[in-house]
Amino acid sequence: MSFFRSVGLIWVIIFALTTLLSAQNEYEYSYMPKKVYTNQLFPVTVIDTTHREDHPRFKFDASSEIHPLFKEPLVVRNGNDRFYTFYFKASKSDVHIPRLFIVSDSQDISLDPQIISLVPLKSREDFCAVLAADMKIKNHQVSNYDENHHLVTFSLEAFEANLEDMKLNNVEEYGIEHLKRDHAKVEAEFYVVIPQDQKRLKFTYFNTIKKQYVFLQVPVELEDASVTTQSDLNPKEDSFDKLKKYTFMVLVLFFLIMFLYRRDFFYLVLGVVSLITLLTFYIPHKQICVKQGAPLYILPTKTSTMSTKVDQKFNTMLLGEHGEFKKVEYKKGIIGWIKNEDLCEN
Repeated sequence: MSFFRSVGLIWVIIFALTTLLSAQNEYEYSYMPKKVYTNQLFPVTVIDTTHREDHPRFKFDASSEIHPLFKEPLVVRNGNDRFYTFYFKASKSDVHIPRLFIVSDSQDISLDPQIISLVPLKSREDFCAVLAADMKIKNHQVSNYDENHHLVTFSLEAFEANLEDMKLNNVEEYGIEHLKRDHAKVEAEFYVVIPQDQKRLKFTYFNTIKKQYVFLQVPVELEDASVTTQSDLNPKEDSFDKLKKYTFMVLVLFFLIMFLYRRDFFYLVLGVVSLITLLTFYIPHKQICVKQGAPLYILPTKTSTMSTKVDQKFNTMLLGEHGEFKKVEYKKGIIGWIKNEDLCEN
């Protein structure tokens, strides 16, 4: 009798171990990099092969100093399999991925901690300190910063990138604004102050897929400061405005001719409406007064760098508004943002 009890106990243990191993195999790391570089942003992916529709909850060991950038993973479905990707950022030592606890409706399991080796990256003088799977410049603009320098601003889009660490060597001043991250994708605005005689801004980033440095460059061409530097919010004049003006001029003339030919007041009404619309394009910008000593900021943000200070009280056109900032032209070609509190009271 005791023999059968022993055999039954062994079968229970074997069944329990088999069930446990099966459960463990339902969740496993499908991607874990073997090595990373300092400040590199990298993914860690868990695959779920349970084929169930329940939504597991993930939590890394809270006692660890290493945490993913987002608590919730990026979820991708491929057939019956689901992939959950977390993003981490390396520091200056080996990365210790903590134990991952997975809780679902059917089971609670955990994945063992992992260690990713940190390897050195040979730097370069033109390296901008960004490591990315891909990185590109979407658009750029050039404006006068002062009598001797240009301000170059450009929009960046990158994937698995540490854009927050971006810097350029041998430049007067630089900074990054409006950084937005959505899992792997990250966007930001970067500005840099360079001498007026510099005709090109060139730098490299390290491509983590190709394992090599990639060049990016921005041409520094100031065609018309009074137009180029304002095109983002409220230009004084652009080709689209001209097209609209010419269109309404043609409409006014057309409706006037039709009224004289048809003697139908309907065309006269349309002509008057078109004329009123046309006149709105010639209404001058609102005039504002700026206090003496007011800081002129590069961008309309609280963390923006101050480009200069207003040496004396002056009146100017309002070129645009953004929150608590007003966009103005201080001197010819020198355009920036003034806080509302630095406007004259009267």
